[in-house]
Amino acid sequence: MNKEQLKKILNDISSVKIIVIGDFCLDAYWFIDETMSEISIETNEVTRPVRRQRYSLGGAGNVANNLASMRVKEIRAFGVIGTDPFGAEMVKIMNDTGIGTSNMLVQKNDWYTHTYAKPYIENKELNRVDFGNFNQLANETADTLISNLINEIAKVDIILINQQVPSGIHTVYFKKRLLEVVHRFPEKIFMVDSRNFNDYYTGTIRKMNEAEAARLCGFNRKPEETVTYSEVVSFADKLYERFGKPLFITRGSRGSLTIDRSGISVCPGLMILSKVDTVGAGDSYLAGAASALAAGYSMEIASKIGTFVAGVTVQKLFQTGTATPEEISDLAEEPDFIYSPELAEDVRKAEYLPDSEIEIINKLTAKPHITHAIFDHDGTISTLREGWELIMAPMMIKAILGDKFHEADELLYKKVQSRVDEFIDKTTGIQTLAQMKGLIGLIREFGIVKEENLLDESGYKQIYNLELLGMVNERVKKYERKELSVDDLTLKGALPLLKKFYEAGVKLYLASGTDVEDVKREASILGYDHLFENRIYGSVGDINKEVKKIVLDRILDSIGESASGNVVTFGDGPVEIRETQKRGGITIGVASNELKRFGLNEKKRTRLIKAGADIIVPDFSRYLQLLKLLNI
Repeated sequence: MNKEQLKKILNDISSVKIIVIGDFCLDAYWFIDETMSEISIETNEVTRPVRRQRYSLGGAGNVANNLASMRVKEIRAFGVIGTDPFGAEMVKIMNDTGIGTSNMLVQKNDWYTHTYAKPYIENKELNRVDFGNFNQLANETADTLISNLINEIAKVDIILINQQVPSGIHTVYFKKRLLEVVHRFPEKIFMVDSRNFNDYYTGTIRKMNEAEAARLCGFNRKPEETVTYSEVVSFADKLYERFGKPLFITRGSRGSLTIDRSGISVCPGLMILSKVDTVGAGDSYLAGAASALAAGYSMEIASKIGTFVAGVTVQKLFQTGTATPEEISDLAEEPDFIYSPELAEDVRKAEYLPDSEIEIINKLTAKPHITHAIFDHDGTISTLREGWELIMAPMMIKAILGDKFHEADELLYKKVQSRVDEFIDKTTGIQTLAQMKGLIGLIREFGIVKEENLLDESGYKQIYNLELLGMVNERVKKYERKELSVDDLTLKGALPLLKKFYEAGVKLYLASGTDVEDVKREASILGYDHLFENRIYGSVGDINKEVKKIVLDRILDSIGESASGNVVTFGDGPVEIRETQKRGGITIGVASNELKRFGLNEKKRTRLIKAGADIIVPDFSRYLQLLKLLNI
């Protein structure tokens, strides 16, 4: 999906009209500041003063809110609220957002607005307080909702049926009446997202997660339990045969799967580097997918739009987020997909080139004609910087904890340590300056260091570089004293491979996230800089210039429209693999054990396959077989 196609889809979505009927909920965020606590005279207990509060739409309301953010032309809400203040707040938010509320009915008896109050102390959510768990929908209210729906159904392009809670509008009586409407209007698109009644609403397109699909097929799977790809395909086939209608099955970070008369289509998940909050992601996916269907697009395209919308919203913390067309466009312009997650996470499924440790992920469909080869530096060729993570992680932990570094309790320290390790794992391969900008986000996330004491990304990079270069320079001194050889400081087989490429007339490029002058210096010290003929690139101190992307763009400009069969990239980080994969080049992930200089690092293997590697090698000890595979 290119930029122009996406622009047209989003423009077409802006002309559709949608009904959302279901369980409308309100999320209440209460942020407590204990500095103003006092002892209650009545209870002798400590009070919890709310410094600020925020309310947002949940359940069917979140679906409608996402549609409004996407600038769908008309959203008509069909639901029930109580006479309580939460109901009034919900309607106010909906009116302010542009959601039609004329069919939001008020039931005076046996009904409180579904509200989920979430108290927070220092970004930690306390026990939730729920309203509406004992609601009972009156048949008269159900009849009015159904009557109103029938009156307006001809005016819209799609009807979304949401079922969120057991005590919502989907009583036995209401379900029967609603199903009659579905069958009465077979020409209309009805789409259902139901936690408990997906099996009931025949004649509809269904959206469900993999655990719900498993349950419908007779398998009990908890949301946190793994459902394999082959199982999901089997469930999709069975449910499509049972229902006779298309369906979406979402798989969290593993993407989604659709099935209709054209067969099964898979949309990969997105690699999100920032911290995520997946609450409401299913509603966002539903809104994106449904609006695309309403605009006349296929299930496959609808799943991609749903994925992009959810990809935006999960990055918005402490809120049920939404996505604007601009945010969707920004994410979708060059999305980072997660490839082959099952294979990536289970080395037992690996398939190797005979008599080698060369793992084939995607078989090359034609003989390559390699004219350009791009190499990452650290961990792919050089091991001079081996152990950089052991320097970056403590440095980041100290920056996050600030003055509390020595006094922080073990729980807080471990929490920060875990978050830093996760961040470094996700960002390996991007330029250091970008990692330091991410560090600033982590510092703000924990909120221990005051804003006025924050450094900028260059300041944190300077601290890190001073510590790292101390280690590098010590290794260089040992090399110059001949205590270490070039073989001790490069990956096994890397230099013979480079020389073979060079002798074959392949143009070699060195692209690193390290500062360019340091890359040139280290390549010169180790004696292979001449093989790249001045095509050595690194960070230039501009966070907006991702060197590996720039190099790839330059190469592709020089060889024409497609990189397929002409460009090969070697790297141990996901950035160079992802960028080459996007442009159709051959990608070889180097899952190196930098400490030993040979052998497989399973953690890197997982990361590189998910980034889109076609081939995985632990090192270059079998470089002759690798060259033969690449037709060199």
